[in-house]
Amino acid sequence: MEYKDYYASLGVPKDASQDDIQKAYRKLARKFHPDVNKDPGAENRFKAIGEAYEVLKDPEKRQKYDQFGSAWKVRQQTGAPPPGWENIRWDFGEGGDFDLGGSGFSSFFENLFGGAAAGPGGRRRSGAGVRWTTGGRPGAGGGAWSQPGSDTEARLPVSLEEAVRGGSREITLSDAQTGERKTLAVKIPAGVRPGQRIRLAGKGQPGLGGGAPGDLFLRVELEPHPRFRVEEGDLHVTVPVAPWEAALGGEAEVETLQGPVRVRIPPGSSSGRRIRLRGKGLPKPGGEPGDLYAEIRIVVPETLSERERELYRELAQTSSVQPRG
Repeated sequence: MEYKDYYASLGVPKDASQDDIQKAYRKLARKFHPDVNKDPGAENRFKAIGEAYEVLKDPEKRQKYDQFGSAWKVRQQTGAPPPGWENIRWDFGEGGDFDLGGSGFSSFFENLFGGAAAGPGGRRRSGAGVRWTTGGRPGAGGGAWSQPGSDTEARLPVSLEEAVRGGSREITLSDAQTGERKTLAVKIPAGVRPGQRIRLAGKGQPGLGGGAPGDLFLRVELEPHPRFRVEEGDLHVTVPVAPWEAALGGEAEVETLQGPVRVRIPPGSSSGRRIRLRGKGLPKPGGEPGDLYAEIRIVVPETLSERERELYRELAQTSSVQPRG
């Protein structure tokens, strides 16, 4: 039974990240797909790439391969399996069908991962999501390969107003591998939160050999706002007040996402004091909206008239306030 070096099949080092493994697989799968590459050896290379990716994309299978695969390589000439070989068995669970028309994965794979022998038509259960169907392009097994496209993810910066009220817009994305640009219409649901994903069905990576395309997921990110600061579901905004308003009290207009409102400034307010406006924050999934906190900021004039200077001097002489005492 021939040892299979799955890392060499994908051209990646043994410490390659999952992202590097996926990128290498996509690149090689496109290059050696039998519908694209007419070289006589392309089909076998495509099978080897698919088998390697089936193992290395799954951290659990990869760990078992790293542990037992090298032991098999050392002892493959002795005719005796490595210690613990009989314990290496998995059930791949739900996944796509791998129908190889009677050929299937290599015997090395079947022994290492306990795959069942091919039944009628060569159908096997696997998590690869790859299918070999009969009646297509002539080749080994008389079939044609197809594979569903991968899901992809992209950032979607949205304004605070869009997140609260929802809306529609067009976005243009560029494929990192091909450079192809495409424009998509996106509906932003009202109340969307940072980190949520918006799914665009069928707008991910195209499938191979007629396989269905994957989905595109747009991860929502809030753009910085010129007035509001976001903390979870609450909003924070500053309210400029004059020194006499802070001392004597009064009213001020506060901007909210629903429009301006009038609030009362309590007498004796210092900078940093917060006024809570209940329910004026961001919508919360399945619950009450957050609050808006208006933070008082005392504004002192940069230039003073002579009369204003006199009044401030008089205040300084008569006031009992000791801010540093």
